[in-house]
Amino acid sequence: MTLDTFQQAANISAGLAARWFAPMVIIMDEYNIDTPLRQAAFIAQIGTESGGFGILSESFNYSINGLKIFGNRLTPGQRESLGRRPDERTLPLDRQQQIANIVYGGRYGNTQPGDGWLFRGRGLKQVTFRANYAACGKALGLDLLADPDLLLTDINAARSAGWFWQANKCNAFADIGDMVGLTRRINGGANGLADRQARYKIAVDALC
Repeated sequence: MTLDTFQQAANISAGLAARWFAPMVIIMDEYNIDTPLRQAAFIAQIGTESGGFGILSESFNYSINGLKIFGNRLTPGQRESLGRRPDERTLPLDRQQQIANIVYGGRYGNTQPGDGWLFRGRGLKQVTFRANYAACGKALGLDLLADPDLLLTDINAARSAGWFWQANKCNAFADIGDMVGLTRRINGGANGLADRQARYKIAVDALC
């Protein structure tokens, strides 16, 4: 894979391609993402997770209606009081923190006050929850519990995505082109499936 084919596969700007090409090559080699189908699936899924390789930290800048994505983790009253109103351009940080702490609290190792916000999604894969930060940190040799923002450096952002891919045996889905199953393994459902499939087609056309 060359810089040009990576840019085409990821469907990103020349600047973003130059930024991410070297880290992606390194971690694809490290985590056996070593065939065109595996690389296409990885690039597509990471593209969706990171908003086109541009977002490394999860935002909770949700409108009132947008908060429905969290289902019954928020009551209608909480959505009304915490969500972004029409007269607000950006949701204030304190309300974003409250949302994160409610929807992520008490799950996957998040037991302490503030864990939901502290261990929100980071990196190209958006590693989320205390338990996943602990496992990722152990695998990468990083103390992510003490400093979750270590996943905001480019190489760690990429390596955390590679770690997740390998730990969840994502190559098995990529080898047979099963984007539905792969999306479920990565996201726990079908969130963003259409975008993932569209990105996958572009990546396959570029790499295969």
